Amino acid sequence: MTENDMVAPAPSPPMQYIENKTYDEISPGDHAELIRTLKPQDIELFAVMSGDVNPAHIDPEYAKTDMFHAVIAHGMWGGALISAVLGTELPGPGTIFLKQTLNFNAPVGVGDTVTVRVEVTQKQDRNRLTLACTCINQAGNTVIEGEAIVIAPREKVRRPRAVLPDVHLHTQGAQYARLIAQTDALDPVRTAIVHPCDPVSLASALDAAMQGMIVPVLVGPRPKIDAAAHAAGRSLDGIEVIDTPHSHAAAAAAVALVHAGKVAALMKGSLHTDELMEAVVDAPLGLRTDRRMSHVYVLDVPTYPKPLLITDAAINIAPDLGIKRDIVQNAIDLALALGKELPKVAILSAVETVNPRIASTLDAAALCKMADRGQITGGLLDGPLAFDNAISPAAVAAKGIVSKVAGIADILVAPDLEAANMMAKQLIYLAGADAAGIVLGARVPIILTSRADSAVSRLASCALAQLFISHHMQPTS
Repeated sequence: MTENDMVAPAPSPPMQYIENKTYDEISPGDHAELIRTLKPQDIELFAVMSGDVNPAHIDPEYAKTDMFHAVIAHGMWGGALISAVLGTELPGPGTIFLKQTLNFNAPVGVGDTVTVRVEVTQKQDRNRLTLACTCINQAGNTVIEGEAIVIAPREKVRRPRAVLPDVHLHTQGAQYARLIAQTDALDPVRTAIVHPCDPVSLASALDAAMQGMIVPVLVGPRPKIDAAAHAAGRSLDGIEVIDTPHSHAAAAAAVALVHAGKVAALMKGSLHTDELMEAVVDAPLGLRTDRRMSHVYVLDVPTYPKPLLITDAAINIAPDLGIKRDIVQNAIDLALALGKELPKVAILSAVETVNPRIASTLDAAALCKMADRGQITGGLLDGPLAFDNAISPAAVAAKGIVSKVAGIADILVAPDLEAANMMAKQLIYLAGADAAGIVLGARVPIILTSRADSAVSRLASCALAQLFISHHMQPTS
């Protein structure tokens, strides 16, 4: 190794310490402050920690009707900041809280900047201190005032300042709730439920029907469907059932319903995906079009601020450039149906530069040029991009990448099925993501669900089909 090959390690950040002032070091008039701007996350985190879910703090619609006409902080959010100054600044570590009185003079709203100040007003026997406590907003108004009595430490304490964990607040199902809400004004879609012979798949179809998303047509062995309904405690009154001898026949019958114009979507029940797709792709009776079929996951990832589409994780094993073009277009079409005006599409590889020895980087570059030439429409493409460059603004900044897609992608296009499947499953099982999914490129959308899907994920998958049909197709009446 030459001297030029040696790279000095990056210096570690200096250690930060927290230090108190002892009783003997403190005099009346001593004071300490902190300044904090209220963010929505502060309110949410305080509600989680305290259990105080008063709608005045967490429900914007309700808050419009109360006396302040907007969401406000919990009063004790300011009290907690006073406690922080006492426990970390004055007197600091070793302080024992004895008493606190507070008057709440005015609300603190999102975006308000509060200066929290404590000042020693009296020293008493037995190491006791009295401190005046105030919180003053950016307009100079005192929003909170009061008094604290504490026992000040006798011994000097100097300790490394604790590094607090990052907190990512996430309401499970919130992204999907918004998707489902988008379907409220849409007509339900007649949907063939293929072999709904277990309680979960049958209940999922009936739940979607109750939401007004679909009109289910149950296709499969009638005795098994009846048994599933009994096990789920659900009634089939008013539900059309087409009796078939087995799952293969159910798949074929469902495809025939599409050809007859009697349904506008398919939904997988308790049969294997391959079994359903064999009937879908079977020529000449299947549902092929000029577009290659592909699967799109729509993930609600707790650490990502918007729905994240990943494709193709279920249909095309090792797609060539032509197939990738269709995969990208299918995903863009779905994103448009979900309300994205110009979906940002990241074409993934292991690196963010074109490398002739990595075929996926060449495909990525070609796909971007195809978009430039109008062979892919409706989206904004960039690639190759590594996964971190596609979804992390910090990674983009660190590498100096200039891109309108990098760091904020809506759609991730994987090099092959294995990469897409592993990426999606890692987000589901390690990052706590919820997953909805749909197959596009056939004559009708195909709703694919998994036994592991939550109820809200299954409803979200139905919402995807309903939104897609409303945006791109005319549903069958």
